[in-house]
Amino acid sequence: MSSPTQTLVFATRNPHKAAEVRALLKGRFHILTLPEAGINEEIPEPFPTLEENALAKTDFLFQRLGCDCFSEDTGLEVNALGGEPGVRSARYAGEPPQDAANQQRLLERMQGVTTREARFRTVFSLCLQGKSHCFEGICEGRIAEYPAGKQGFGYDPVFIPTGAGQTFAEMGMEAKNHFSHRRKALDAMLHFLGEGI
Repeated sequence: MSSPTQTLVFATRNPHKAAEVRALLKGRFHILTLPEAGINEEIPEPFPTLEENALAKTDFLFQRLGCDCFSEDTGLEVNALGGEPGVRSARYAGEPPQDAANQQRLLERMQGVTTREARFRTVFSLCLQGKSHCFEGICEGRIAEYPAGKQGFGYDPVFIPTGAGQTFAEMGMEAKNHFSHRRKALDAMLHFLGEGI
């Protein structure tokens, strides 16, 4: 169904996400980010669920470019906070989105909380010839007491995946991808495309 030369536009301008996805896809597809595809405006993400926002982004891209594309929306869901920050993860501390401020707000909310279970949940939306398909990936873990590590982005310095003794930000790309919620969602997407990670 696909070949290594097939181009997919990825609805992101985040270079860290693009690098992570390209590493996972291992050259099976030619990936263009939003700037590389000539899309300079922000794509609205106004909806209350990850699924709706992911679908909205691929619908926007297909309407604009008429090409195959995919998007993702990811949320950090903390049990003790009733699922916060969830769909608002990127803007938990307000506008403009800032990783350090979001981490600080989360750790402030978690002060004195002993139940620290959390999960990253990613939803990928793939639009092929105008038809959308969704794929989910979940990584269970817990919130660290303080930030650690310089790798990654977002909440990586404060999230320890189940089965690991360090945060995502303390891991290299290969180790992170072993646990990654994005890897799980991408794996499901690639199996749908007849590929496999």
